Formats: sequence, structure tokens, C-alpha cells
Amino acid sequence: MQERHRLGEEEITRELLRPLVTTTPMMWVGFIGLGAVLAIFVFAVSWMFYWGLGVTGLQRPNMWGFMIVNFVFWIGISHAGVMISAILRLTQAEWRRPVTRAAEVMTIFSLMTAMLHPVIHTGRPWRTLYWVFPYDFWRNLWPDVRGPLVWDPSAILTYLTGSTLFLYTTMIPDMALARDRTTGWRKVLYTILALGWRGNERQWKMQTIAGFLLSGLILPVFVSVHSIVSWDFAVSLVPTWHATVFAPYFVIGAIHSGVSAVVTLMALMRWLFRFDHYIRLEHFDAIGRLLIAVGTGWLWFFLLDIFFAIYPQEPRETEIMTFRLFEWPFNVFTALIFIFGYFIPVPIWIFQRFRRNVKIMFWTSILVNVGMWAERYWLIKPGLMRKYEFTFDWNWYRPSIVEISIVLGSFALVGFLLLVFSKIFPPISVWEEKEGQHFAQQLQVGKRVVNAIVREF
Repeated sequence: MQERHRLGEEEITRELLRPLVTTTPMMWVGFIGLGAVLAIFVFAVSWMFYWGLGVTGLQRPNMWGFMIVNFVFWIGISHAGVMISAILRLTQAEWRRPVTRAAEVMTIFSLMTAMLHPVIHTGRPWRTLYWVFPYDFWRNLWPDVRGPLVWDPSAILTYLTGSTLFLYTTMIPDMALARDRTTGWRKVLYTILALGWRGNERQWKMQTIAGFLLSGLILPVFVSVHSIVSWDFAVSLVPTWHATVFAPYFVIGAIHSGVSAVVTLMALMRWLFRFDHYIRLEHFDAIGRLLIAVGTGWLWFFLLDIFFAIYPQEPRETEIMTFRLFEWPFNVFTALIFIFGYFIPVPIWIFQRFRRNVKIMFWTSILVNVGMWAERYWLIKPGLMRKYEFTFDWNWYRPSIVEISIVLGSFALVGFLLLVFSKIFPPISVWEEKEGQHFAQQLQVGKRVVNAIVREF
């Protein structure tokens, strides 16, 4: 990027490896605070396992509650890694460098957290494992391959495997660097993970080719994962769920929430690790411009979903959409979605001086994900509450303190894992920063000297 500080290789190495050996007071506050919320999360899950699902707010016809909302939300957040890393790597976007690794790690931890919720929701996860492994094929019991419960694990596990390989491939040079600068258990760990990396020409060529190949291969999975999650709802006959627009709508919503989460992560990394020389104002400016386009696309599909429910004039669809838009408490959720998801952040991001303000970008990105979580709840719950035609089958959903604790604990889990990762592995790719310094040049244009990025192919 054009505002890059000229730093030496040794200085880059020392500053980016600093979080591995130094724990700042803010990091201790993060560990203690997130650890306390995680303890509440573990207690809530244990309480539910002991007493059963009756301690939640789930009852007929509301068989899913906050846990499926959280599942869809975290799958959406996981799209940040591929959006930032794979697409921007293939397009050679220079501003991706300081945030690719953190986004990729957030992808993996978000997917793991999302996968945890269906397991918790069973109430007896050990019995679930008993049913699945080994599967009872000898009695000719075959899973229905046309069902979403088969599609979901296949897509998510493929995405998790591809994302992990993608992250690991880009980390190998940094593992070798850390191997040569540490002792004790860290040296043993980094030696194993470095896979004998010596940094010769052949290894660099293989690593570059593998990065580009994985970037291209993971893009179809990136699109398909949230499409398949949307089909969990779209292939059902629940009113307002049975919509053909759900696949692209869920994908663009996932990108909106995921890239906004990357902005939050960028600001936190800048404050926690003092990475001002690496995560600069121009990076917030670039990602803010991207979010304007993504947010506007999401708003279009959101309005399209409302239109598709109203246009056919089917009584059940119209009634539930009216319930969503005009009745308590979903009219409040509708306002939150519009205001937090678009009408506050996007007009702010239009102005460059706001895009280059870290605090404003941080808080607007938080607002987006509050709105996007509310959107998932708004999409899922009204249809379940009035799933059947007979009024005596209608029922309100009131989440219990157990479910609220699980939701808060999922956020604490992702944050805690990100902090632990930053204590073991460099949160910013060292070799990519050095490569960016190598490409940065100053060119004489007439009487002026301008900053430029020069690559030779």
C-alpha cells in the first residue's frame, strides 16, 4: 500500500513475533474476561446436559431457538477468511497482507463454534456420537442424501478442511522463522510444523503455487457452504422459509457480517498488539469501500426476500410477514436490521475521513453484526412460531438464561481461541509483510517521487 512505513526485515520480525513472548495488560484483561464468560458457558451447557432440554425455551413448535440462530451466524462469520484471503490473493490486492492470517484463523474458529451448536442442541451429544460412529449400515439403514442434515456436515467439514490447509500452507515459512528464534517446547513444536522448511527457491515456488491452487479450489466451497445452510430452510415447507432467493441472500449476508467482523478484529489487533505500522488507516479505508458495495447488495436481497413473501398473496406467508414487520417484538428486530445493518454504517463509510477513523470503523462494524444477528433471528423464529395452520399450535418462544449464556459463551469462545492463537503463532504473516516491503518502490514521475507497488512476472 502507498502509506507503508519503510521497515527493515529484522524490525518486522521482532515486532510481529512480539505477542508470542510478551503478554500486555490488555491481553491479560482479555484472557480473564473471556475466560469468565467461558466458565459460565460451560456451566450452562453442563446444566442443560444434566437436566435436559427442558431448561431451555424450546417447546412445540419452536424446536430450534438461539442455537440455530447462532449456528447460521457463525457460519456467516467464517466467510471472512476466504473473502479476504482467497479472493484478494487471486486479485493481488495489496491491502490484504496484514489481515489475511487473522481472518483465516477466525474462519476456522467460527466454523468450529458453529459445528458445536447442533451437537449441544441434541442434549445428549454422547448418544449422538454413538448413533453416528460406526453407522449402522449392516441393517441397511442409509442416510437420506437428499436431506440437509447430510449436506451440512459434508459442506462444513470440506470447508473446515480446506480452510485449515490454506492457513497451514501460508504459515510454514513463519514456523521456520520461529523455529530458528526459540528454544524449549516452542522450538520442538515449530520444528514439527515447519516441515523442514529452509527457504530455498524450490520450496518458495511450491508454497506459492499451493497457495494459489487452494485459493481457487476453496472459492466454490465458499459459495456452496452458506447456500447449503440456506437450503436447510428453503427446502422445508415452513412459511417464509420456502424461498428460492435464500441461497444468494445468505451468501451476501455472510460476506457482510464476516468482513465487518474482520474490521472489528483489525481494530482489536491494532490496539492489543500495537501493530500501527502494519494495520494502517489505508487498510480500514480499503475495507470500508468494499463494505459499502457488500452492504448495498445485502440490502437488495433483504428487500427481495420481503417482496417474494408478499407478492404471491398466500395467506400464511402474508400473515407471517405482517407479524415480522408490524407486531412486537419483531417490528423492533426489523428496525434494528435496517438501522444497524445498513442505514447507520453505510452512510458513514461513504466519507473517507470516517473510513480512516479506527474507532468509528470499530463501532460501526459491531453495529453491523448486531443487526446481522438480529436478521438471522428475524428470518428463523416467526416461521417456527406459526408453523402450523391451527392456532392452538402457535406458541411464543422465550429464550431461557441457559440459551442466552450459550450465545454469549460462543462469542467468548471465538475471542479466547484467537487470543490463544496469538500467543503461539504470529497473528500477522511475517513473510507476507516482508514481501510487501520488497515490492514497495519509489518512482520518479516528472518532478515528483511517488510510492508504488512494482511486481515482476
